[in-house]
Amino acid sequence: MSVIATNLTKIYRLKRKTFKTAVDNISFEIPDGEITAFVGPNGAGKSTTIKMLTGILTPDGGSVSINGLVYPRDRKRIMLRIGIVFGQKSVLCWDIPVLDTLKLFKDMYGIPDSVYKENMTLFSDILGLDEFISQPPRLLSLGQRMKADLAASLLHNPDILFLDEPTIGIDVLSKERIRNFILRINRERKTTVILTTHDVSDIETLCEKMIVIDKGLLLYDGNVTELKDLYKSQNLEDIIKNIYLNGMIDRRALGNAM
Repeated sequence: MSVIATNLTKIYRLKRKTFKTAVDNISFEIPDGEITAFVGPNGAGKSTTIKMLTGILTPDGGSVSINGLVYPRDRKRIMLRIGIVFGQKSVLCWDIPVLDTLKLFKDMYGIPDSVYKENMTLFSDILGLDEFISQPPRLLSLGQRMKADLAASLLHNPDILFLDEPTIGIDVLSKERIRNFILRINRERKTTVILTTHDVSDIETLCEKMIVIDKGLLLYDGNVTELKDLYKSQNLEDIIKNIYLNGMIDRRALGNAM
């Protein structure tokens, strides 16, 4: 399932006559089955873009297409085919056991018993969900809550998974478990994954493609390996810092990579 953003723009009104362009006329396409990193410094417009791609925000210009479906006309159909995890906000019911939330999601999405049981077995196997599934989210560690949020977002077998900083503040072992889970879902189910992150290890472990934005502008849309070749460096963190500092990349050197 492809995700296509065309001339996407979002402008916030700060005061009566003061406006801020959070996303400035950007276009890109993410093909089926890819894991793509969506990268930029704080305030770059990453989360705003993700919210427009998922229908949470309405763009002030441009459009979003999810495998030919568009907002707002096909909003309900799109919602049944995507999963969303925001690292800073949970979809779980705070005071009831995780299992009860998952059962609620099963009913909401009309998930067949066989699919529900299969997914619960998978989540327990890879994420260790059974270790804390009877506890409410308010008693869970950040890593445990993130694993439960991943389970909730994937329970209905979505075609596309949006992850907004899913490993922020999580310990090393939990990060590894979550990364392995994302890789397995991508390889076995061909789930398209769009990942915003500040963790370069997330990108190098998971992603072949990377989109870089800053101040709402698209700076790079291409292969991670090609970007390293361009800068003649394997240090992706330094490359990303260089792009942020300069506000651009050497487009002449990129050639067809753009």
